[in-house]
Amino acid sequence: MAQDLFDLTGKIAVVTGGSRGLGREMVLAFADHGADVVIASRKLDNCETVADEVRAKGRRALAVAYHAASWSDADHLAETAYAEFGRVDILVNNAGMSPLYPSLDAITEELFDKVIGVNLKGPFRLSAVVGSRMHVGDGGCIINVSSTASMVPSPNEAPYGAAKAAINNLTRSLAAAFGPKVRVNCIVPGPFLTDISKAWDMDSFNRHTAPRLAMGRAGEPHEIVGAALYLASNASSYTTGALLNVDGLVH
Repeated sequence: MAQDLFDLTGKIAVVTGGSRGLGREMVLAFADHGADVVIASRKLDNCETVADEVRAKGRRALAVAYHAASWSDADHLAETAYAEFGRVDILVNNAGMSPLYPSLDAITEELFDKVIGVNLKGPFRLSAVVGSRMHVGDGGCIINVSSTASMVPSPNEAPYGAAKAAINNLTRSLAAAFGPKVRVNCIVPGPFLTDISKAWDMDSFNRHTAPRLAMGRAGEPHEIVGAALYLASNASSYTTGALLNVDGLVH
């Protein structure tokens, strides 16, 4: 039956940046469809809050403190997940950051390294470790989360856009390296009204950005769920190396 395509019963999912925003929506959707979930983010208390929401749905959950720019934290997250559940079937590299800066020449080396670390280094290491174990085991899927800034960057997100463009490239490289047992795909979101949007100048957004979106508005967090469930489930059994735009069509 069609609904069985999205069934995740018995699956183990790891979601970085899973304590809020799009990551939290994916965590809860995976649990609703039968998966047990590892919620990883920098603030353990926030992860525990979401883990309690998962447990309330009758699924197992594990909260893990994780800094996406740390190579050793990626190793620790993988080992912790495998120690608790014995395997990982779904990995979502959702953690990201795009700090503001006044001008390009004001970007410090520390800020540049932090943006590249969180948005590229962490996803690479975690995918390499978990993907390799999936590949020699029963397989699985990896979902990277990029951004439309990877394709249409603004002057205010140069390092971020460059890192996310690298994630697009990494998606295809990993798909080739880990196929056919591991599928690797990428969601490319546009603007979403998550916690981060609270810092936006909404008047400016509505005047300048919304008219450039075919949908005429930013996305609601729950609108990421369909893409995530598709890529995490058997519904996408012949989809790998794909970049799936969920952006309201930026034009």
